[in-house]
Amino acid sequence: MSSFAKWIGGGLGWALGGPIGALIGFAIGSFIGAKLETVEKSQNRRTTTTSGDFKISLLVLIACMMKADGHPKKSELEIVKRFLVNNFGEEGALEALSILKNLLEKDIDERQVAEQIYRYTNYATRLELIHLLFDIAYADHQVSTSELTLIERIAGIFRISRLDFESLKAPYIKQVDINWAYKALEIEPSASVDEIKKAYRKMAMKYHPDKVNTLGEDVKKKATEKFRSINEAYETLKMERKFT
Repeated sequence: MSSFAKWIGGGLGWALGGPIGALIGFAIGSFIGAKLETVEKSQNRRTTTTSGDFKISLLVLIACMMKADGHPKKSELEIVKRFLVNNFGEEGALEALSILKNLLEKDIDERQVAEQIYRYTNYATRLELIHLLFDIAYADHQVSTSELTLIERIAGIFRISRLDFESLKAPYIKQVDINWAYKALEIEPSASVDEIKKAYRKMAMKYHPDKVNTLGEDVKKKATEKFRSINEAYETLKMERKFT
């Protein structure tokens, strides 16, 4: 089995069809040693989201974001490379980058691919994709206006609620937003202590890493980071508001 096949893990299902399948074409087949039609047939057009579907979707969305500023920069590619290696391991990262470079040469209809992802994924999976896009955008320690606009647009197609979007965004703008901890917990600064505690329990359940168990350990690891940011927001408010 090639390192790319190991990286996607669990094979591919719905990502082999529709606009995403058209974009990745034979690029995947060249890595896993089979033509696209053969692989698609072997997967029996699965509609449940596999780890591979998730990662291919992420690559397509990364390509959309890198093209958001116009022409992708070499520095951005290096950032993405580090992200892939750090979060998904070195094995398979080079193959993933090869597919990404191929995607960057194509015209991508972000609405079509986002709508395909929306149709086949659950809410928790879409939340994690938005979380990862913020993570990549912030790799250079700032989220540009064009990146934020694109992520917000994709979140809209994903039917991510405004409160959830603000919660996902909050940790990446805490240097410039004094109310980031409240936004992370989806509450107003005027919230009572009891409301803060209730919101924390609700958010801890919503973003528990077990929600993305089926997407693989590497994705679950990233989900754990969001879970920790919820805890950080809660601890911040406990210190600010002086409660236990």
